[in-house]
Order: sequence, then structure tokens, then C-alpha cells
Amino acid sequence: MEQPKIRAATEADYQKIRQIAREAWRPIYEYFRERMGDDLWKREHPGDPLEKKADNVERHFRDYPEWAFVTELDGEVVAFCTYRLGDNGVGEVCNNAVDPAGQGKGIGTAQYQECLQRMREAGMDYATVRTGLDPAHAPARRAYEKVGFEEIRPHVQYYMEL
Repeated sequence: MEQPKIRAATEADYQKIRQIAREAWRPIYEYFRERMGDDLWKREHPGDPLEKKADNVERHFRDYPEWAFVTELDGEVVAFCTYRLGDNGVGEVCNNAVDPAGQGKGIGTAQYQECLQRMREAGMDYATVRTGLDPAHAPARRAYEKVGFEEIRPHVQYYMEL
């Protein structure tokens, strides 16, 4: 197995990026649906949320290609990362994912290190990333902590039936 190769995305990569996004967010959305129940879930997430997530990721790649990249392993796209550079000196890691079949191979770590290096080179003083506190987001939290992120502002969202 070769080392992960990070590169700019091409038009030919968009379908694979969309597939990875859908697969990576599937367990998260399944967890949310289970916790929320079907009625609340459908109200909060009309349509197909996995397609909406894929649309959002693709839109970032198209609108901000300079703030996005893919990771390739053995000639195949296995992950992606999007980010933003803020005018306030804070860079934000945005949507990112590793194909579930490629997880646990250091690909996420390589992506975050690349993203953080790009932020440093662009003059950012801080980096931030948001993720859920639920069990479905545990792998993301571990990956972010592995490269040095620390939890600063935890977030909880409550619901109740009226």
C-alpha cells in the first residue's frame, strides 16, 4: 500500500466525493433518526439528508476549490476535506470524511495535518472544527483530538414534544 496522496479534486472526482459523503454520514443520520423518532426526523430533515449533504460537499468543491482537496490511496479517491479561511485569523475545518472502508489507516490524520499546514501558510492563527457529542461522531472526535484539537465549546441541542 502506498502513502496517501493529497491533491486538488477534478470534475471526475465529484461522484466519488458524493459517495464518500453519503456513506460517512449514514451512521450519523441513522443515529439521529433513531433518537428523534420518525415524525420529528421528517420535520427537521425533509427529503433525503444524505443527498443534501453530498450536494453541500460538492458545492464547496465547486465554489471554493482552493479550500478543498481529496486524498488518494493506491490511485483511488478515499477521502476529502473542505475548509475555510476566516478574515479573523481563524481557519475552519468543514465537511470532511474518509471512506468507511479506508478508515483506521491514517488517512484522516494525513488530511487534517495537510489542512492545518495550509491554514498556517495562509496566515491563520487558530483552527477550529465542529462535531457532534453523540456516539456516532466519536470517530471524528478521536481523529480531531489526535492532531491536537481540544474541546472548548461543547454543544447540546434539546427537543421536546409539545
